[in-house]
Amino acid sequence: MDNSLQNTISTAWNKSKWIVKGGIIGLMALLMMIPMLYVKSLIVEREERQKQVTREIRSKWAGKQNIVGPVIGIPYWNVDDNDTLRKNASKNIAYFLPDQLDINAQVNPKEKHRGIFKVMLYDTKTTIAASFNELAIDKLNIAPGNFIWKEAFVVMNIADNKGLNEQLTINWRDSIIELSPQPGSEVGMTALLQTTSIEDFKNAKLTTTINLNGSEQLLFTPVGKSTTVKVSSDWRDPSFSGSMLPQTTEVNDNGFTATWKSMSHKRNFPQQWIGNAYKLDIMFPVVAPDYGVRFDGSNVASANTTVAPSNLISASSFGVDLFIPVNGYQKTLRTIKYALLCILLTFAAFFLIETANKKSAHPFQYGLIGLALILFYTLLLSISEYTGFNAAYLIASAATIGLIAWFVRSILDSGRATTLLSVVLVLIYSYVFSLLQLQDYSLLLGSIGLFLTLAVVMKFSKKMQW
Repeated sequence: MDNSLQNTISTAWNKSKWIVKGGIIGLMALLMMIPMLYVKSLIVEREERQKQVTREIRSKWAGKQNIVGPVIGIPYWNVDDNDTLRKNASKNIAYFLPDQLDINAQVNPKEKHRGIFKVMLYDTKTTIAASFNELAIDKLNIAPGNFIWKEAFVVMNIADNKGLNEQLTINWRDSIIELSPQPGSEVGMTALLQTTSIEDFKNAKLTTTINLNGSEQLLFTPVGKSTTVKVSSDWRDPSFSGSMLPQTTEVNDNGFTATWKSMSHKRNFPQQWIGNAYKLDIMFPVVAPDYGVRFDGSNVASANTTVAPSNLISASSFGVDLFIPVNGYQKTLRTIKYALLCILLTFAAFFLIETANKKSAHPFQYGLIGLALILFYTLLLSISEYTGFNAAYLIASAATIGLIAWFVRSILDSGRATTLLSVVLVLIYSYVFSLLQLQDYSLLLGSIGLFLTLAVVMKFSKKMQW
């Protein structure tokens, strides 16, 4: 009786041990996600360090730039029709935009290194020509006699005045006038035009050349009724951003040239307005979590975003981003999303191979293989800071596969089984790398890959004696 019971227990265990071991291995794969949290926090920490370095360099050079103007402002008396002596009059300002605005910018990129981090800086020589046919004061319902012509001024707004390499001047009616910031004013840099009547603005032209430093982004606000912007640079990896894309682009090994053409109906503000109906303040577009475009008017270090006010004319800005195309931190974070998949597939392959070879690996040995798979991500992170993501992925995956192959060879004592597992690991890492490169097709590729993987597991599991 005892022998019969013992045989029954032994038979039951032999039939169920693979299920028990499979459950233990699956649980260990889930436990491996705990150290992955540390790896993820390490990536976020390194990325934040990179952002900190970027902010420090920007603070000493200049930040993102947006050029607004030139715009003409003319003070006027706001009076009632019956108040002929202007006893109760108040001052206000009417703003007028040019009929034609032509901008030509030559951008010279500069890579600044701080330790292992790189930041994209630039300097630009930008020529601006603004033409006014005549001022449409009739559209504002202001009597010509109420304008204070001698106080008319021109205004330009530069996002970060620290980037100006020389005094900002503008050519007006055969004279050169200097623009300067007005303390407490939100309209930017201004200068009096020394005009006497509306006739001074007929067929008038304002021209200037701006030598400007900046970093990462250069935008222009289309204040002309018709605006043409041409940007050229020897940077080969531009990204175009803002409210509209360029009409023509040419990108090659020598750099890029892009041209925008904007008409007044494509923007969110008119050709003339009164007071604060529309504002010349500058805010920069940033990508919000819901993939909408929002505007950040706070310090560059702030993570808070606010929706752009509808009366902010810089919301219609467009331009170019000069960025360093390889972002190893973001790609490494995306790689971590597939960590559980990689661990489960590796454990499943090892489990099937050891079963087919009638060997038995201890769960502790599975744990060591799991740790090797996790160390792949720390290798990837650290190496990518020096070599770039693609090279780091190749080095880290080769090192991980080599380590696991050496360890499995000592466990199974089979060159054929070791080679088979190595091939499986190569396929897994190649599969994940393909998902990272083909982001738009990752769902399709992922679904097909998982389907084929399930089919292979089904095929091999048929031969197992459960």
